[in-house]
Amino acid sequence: MSTAARSLTRKRPSGRTALLATLMLLIAVASAFPLAWMVLSSLKTPAETMQVPPVWIPHTPTLEAYEKVAGVIKLGRSMWNSLVIALVTTAGILVTSMMAGYAFAKYSFPGRSLLFSLLIATMFLPPIVTLIPLYRMVGSLGLNASLAGIIVPNLANAFGIFLMRQFIAGVPDDLIDAARMDGASELLILFKIVAPSVAPAIAALALFAFVYHWNSYLWPLTVLQGNADAYPIVISLSRLLSYNRGAVNTGLVMAGATLAVLPPLVLFVFLQRFFVDSIVGSAIKG
Repeated sequence: MSTAARSLTRKRPSGRTALLATLMLLIAVASAFPLAWMVLSSLKTPAETMQVPPVWIPHTPTLEAYEKVAGVIKLGRSMWNSLVIALVTTAGILVTSMMAGYAFAKYSFPGRSLLFSLLIATMFLPPIVTLIPLYRMVGSLGLNASLAGIIVPNLANAFGIFLMRQFIAGVPDDLIDAARMDGASELLILFKIVAPSVAPAIAALALFAFVYHWNSYLWPLTVLQGNADAYPIVISLSRLLSYNRGAVNTGLVMAGATLAVLPPLVLFVFLQRFFVDSIVGSAIKG
């Protein structure tokens, strides 16, 4: 067999590879189908949403459902509230996680192992267990019925500290020692030297934190106590549930859901490369 023939033989995918590729494609299609159906349904006319058999692609796409959503809820205000909650909380989590993770990874102090173990233990507590203590704490600070009451208890996160500690531990000590010898402060070392070295982990944590707090429902509903002006978009969209009883309003509900999912989806598109790099990096370290 010639060299060219052997090269073609090596490049030809095996049956197992083709099977895995087909399986991955089917999983991807099944995962994306609900999102695609939601977006397409939001563009259908009321007649198309009620048609049997269902119409997969709208014949006459329309934005009428989106206009109705803006009339039913305070869309702009709710989106702004959600952005403030998600962005400020995510920024706080990134800063506190990096600082605490740096301390756990690069400093030796009495009780470090015990304190880190206690921190990990808190990750196994269901959120509902801490709901009442956090609510009482927010009330004692006078932050009830405000966005600050939602944000402040979430500015630190045990998972974020754990993630940053694991990645920062892989940063060479010699690099940090050299910066200290040059007179750099610890904060300068953290944000100018360590942070770029763990950029994929920071991006992954930012994505996790933003999506979680954008979609948070129970805690904001508990804190805001009926203050509709401070409702995030997820709570405001609950008003659309009353419109879901008739198929004629399906487009309205789907339009609201599409608006709620857009910001996290856009963020994921921008950060997906870093997210994949963080997974690959953690796999190599493991």
